[in-house]
Amino acid sequence: MSDVDELASETFGKWLCSLGDDTKAIASVVDDQSISSEVRRPLAGALNYLFKSLDLIDDGIEGLGYMDDAFVLRIAASKALALGELPASVSRLAADADLIREVLGDLAGRLDHFVKSLENGVVRGRSVDEIVEDVTVREELIGDVRAWASRYSPPAFVMDEQGLVKLRSFLAAKLP
Repeated sequence: MSDVDELASETFGKWLCSLGDDTKAIASVVDDQSISSEVRRPLAGALNYLFKSLDLIDDGIEGLGYMDDAFVLRIAASKALALGELPASVSRLAADADLIREVLGDLAGRLDHFVKSLENGVVRGRSVDEIVEDVTVREELIGDVRAWASRYSPPAFVMDEQGLVKLRSFLAAKLP
C-alpha cells in the first residue's frame, strides 16, 4: 500500500465520524447572508446532494456508502474557498480535498466536474439558486440537514487496499 493509500485508510474513517458535524458547519455557511452567494453556491449544491435519491455510492453499502458524501462536501468546500473566505470549520474541509484528489488520481477531475455540476441540479424541488436566494427554501434545506445530521450514525469502516479499490471502482463507474 502506498503512503497516500495508508494516509487515506487512516483518514477516511475519521471523515465518516465527523460527517454530521461537517454538514452542519457547511449549512451554517450556506445560511450566512454575510458570505457572498458565489461562495455559498458550491456548498449549497453539496448539501442538496445529501438528499439525492441516486448517489455515486449508495448509502447502504457497508463501509463505503457515505464516502461519496464526505468527498462531495470537501471538494465543494475547496471550490468555495477558491471564491472567497470561509470559517475555519469549512476551510479545514477544503484542505482535505487535496488528499481526495491524490487518492483518486485521474478520477479527481471527473469528481471536480461532478461537484461543479451539482450547482445546476434540483433535489426535492430545490435548486441551488433558490437555496441561496430564497430564505424559505434555504431554511427548509437547513432544517433537513440538521435532521439528517441528528439521525446520522457513522457506519462501520475499514479501509484497506481492497476497500480503496472498491471505492475507486464505484466512482469510476458512476462519475460522468
